[in-house]
Amino acid sequence: MLTVNTHEAKTQLSRLLARVKSGEEIVIAKSGKAVAKLVPIKRSTVKRKPGIDQGKAWIADDFDAPLPEELHTYFE
Repeated sequence: MLTVNTHEAKTQLSRLLARVKSGEEIVIAKSGKAVAKLVPIKRSTVKRKPGIDQGKAWIADDFDAPLPEELHTYFE
């Protein structure tokens, strides 16, 4: 695991990100103390299946009906 100081991280960010993209983890330190870690994002390999939650939610028939008059004062 590579450790770099904040100045180096700012000036070499593109190069550091290329290393992270290839799987390396990089620690960013300030005054010799670790403050952050750059790590590659783990991509999900599971493909989504459309419609898996079909029938689990519903929308009321009057969903887009006008609000009752007594509620209009809250939106003026």
